[in-house]
Amino acid sequence: RGEAMGKVVYEKRDRIGYITLNRPEALNALDDELNDALWEVWTDFHADETVDVAIVTGAGKAFCSGADLKSFLPKWEHATMLDARKNAARGIGGGITRGQHRITKPIIAAVNGFAIGGGFELALACDIRIASEKAKFGVFEVRHGLHQGDGGIVRLVAIAGVGTALDLTLTGREVSAEEAYRLGLVNKVVPHEELLPTAESWARMILANGQQAIRSAKETILEVIGRPLDDALRLEAVNGYSSVGDFREVAERLRKFLGKSR
Repeated sequence: RGEAMGKVVYEKRDRIGYITLNRPEALNALDDELNDALWEVWTDFHADETVDVAIVTGAGKAFCSGADLKSFLPKWEHATMLDARKNAARGIGGGITRGQHRITKPIIAAVNGFAIGGGFELALACDIRIASEKAKFGVFEVRHGLHQGDGGIVRLVAIAGVGTALDLTLTGREVSAEEAYRLGLVNKVVPHEELLPTAESWARMILANGQQAIRSAKETILEVIGRPLDDALRLEAVNGYSSVGDFREVAERLRKFLGKSR
């Protein structure tokens, strides 16, 4: 099944939701139409129990080149503080950076090319990042006199640490796929033609697990960030021991495991 929602193509196959940013002529820059279409896609992905994992990629040579500056800059040039406050509830990328970031189903970014500016923020908002050897990353906002405002700093610090966050943000330099891997920004780098098959293999590994446990684990990981140790340990214990919806699934998985190990 596939559906074109304006500037996004959304397909569902074998419990995977394939989300393709489809503005190749603009390097998949995020304008209002693309953001609105992505908001609808994420809302559907969250609610549709026929899909358990999403793979996000871009059409053409870019993953996402960030906010569409032609429409983004004029909108904020005469903005008020109230506009900024309203914006805080709904980040770019259809809210996956902020606003719909609590979706507990796993999201894989298949980074096929440039992931710069807000596109870097979009990739960082995903749970797993597989990069083509052609992928490029960068905090290009600072080149335009701006800096990240849609989770880029928060997630850079959480994923790669303060040193890397400072390096990439203060310089605005371009980062290759291989360097991104060394910095811990991506999980794997593959030849370009192997990008989607590799992302699908990651998705199938996730799908082989108990989905209630997977969603609880993602929720717990996001919830423990920044908490005091005792609070984090308590939260993990409560969530871990209460994540089983039907113990018959656990018993059946254990039976199969014990059968294989004999």
